[in-house]
Amino acid sequence: MPRYARSERQALTDLMSGLGPDAPTINEGWTVRDLAAHLVVRERRPDAAAGLVLAPLRDRGERIRRQVAAGDWAQLLDQVRHPPVWSPMSNPLTDELANMMEFFIHHEDVRRAQPQWQPRQLPAELDQALWRRSSTLARMALRRFPAQLTVVAPGHGEVATGRGGEPLRLVGAPGELILFLSGRQRVAQVEIDGAPGLADRLRDAKLGF
Repeated sequence: MPRYARSERQALTDLMSGLGPDAPTINEGWTVRDLAAHLVVRERRPDAAAGLVLAPLRDRGERIRRQVAAGDWAQLLDQVRHPPVWSPMSNPLTDELANMMEFFIHHEDVRRAQPQWQPRQLPAELDQALWRRSSTLARMALRRFPAQLTVVAPGHGEVATGRGGEPLRLVGAPGELILFLSGRQRVAQVEIDGAPGLADRLRDAKLGF
């Protein structure tokens, strides 16, 4: 069985190593160093990682992330490349579930911030795995959007979501849908078919985790 969490992790760390800690990402205000620190905190500091989902702990989590980011770059990169087996986020039983989408997204966060980037041709199995995640994410992220929304990945399937109203179609490859639905609309290569005002609203919607 392919382990895409592992291959995306290795590809991301290779890319970060080649670009260096000060290279940009598409995450506003974050360099590659900042992104690496985020990944280390997520896996190695559960006390701080809670701030990723719990607003009252967000400031403390960000403070710890900045402290981690200030450390030695080579050590930081090594910690991303070799995750701890004791972590609930990266042990062998949970790695694929917890990290496949996470590392795919962050790999693209770095790739798409570089000049003349091009979309990747993904393995069919990874596309299918990303479709399973994107279809679930679409139902969650767009359930309150004021439209009769159909999210389509050609060759994979479609899901209906939204609160109802005018019809709107969001069409793209599974990986592009993942990026769009995780709040990276400006770099996701998708098509939106429907009323222009409604399509613009979807492009500008606050999506993501």
